Amino acid sequence: MPLPAGKGSMQMAWQNAALAMAGIIGAFVAVVHGILVQRFMVRPFEEFAVADKRIARRTRRLVPLLLHFSTIAWFLGGLVLVAAANWFEQDARLASSLIVGGSYLFGAIVNLWATRGLHPGWMLMAAALALIVLGAHKPGV
Repeated sequence: MPLPAGKGSMQMAWQNAALAMAGIIGAFVAVVHGILVQRFMVRPFEEFAVADKRIARRTRRLVPLLLHFSTIAWFLGGLVLVAAANWFEQDARLASSLIVGGSYLFGAIVNLWATRGLHPGWMLMAAALALIVLGAHKPGV
């Protein structure tokens, strides 16, 4: 049931916008992450693996996919958050926020630790997390 115009509907709009923005940030980070992983990790690994005949063909196929696993998870998580902001009921919205938020939290902590804070990825994931917290609940629930 839609809320009447006024304070309640403004809160609803803000929470939906916060959750959708978290999804957009997460998807953006995922795309940039995918490009960088491809350039700085997958290509060098493939060159190394071709030169080192001890590395099996199936390993050469599997490692690039594993390197992109977090990219795919973060991108799909971003899409889920946008969908949650627009279409999900409260329980699904909260569950989506918790699952995607957990993935983003792990990414932020690992990025902060691994880069000693010198990479903007952890800051963007932290911003997305803050927006998830703001948008996870619908008002009046």
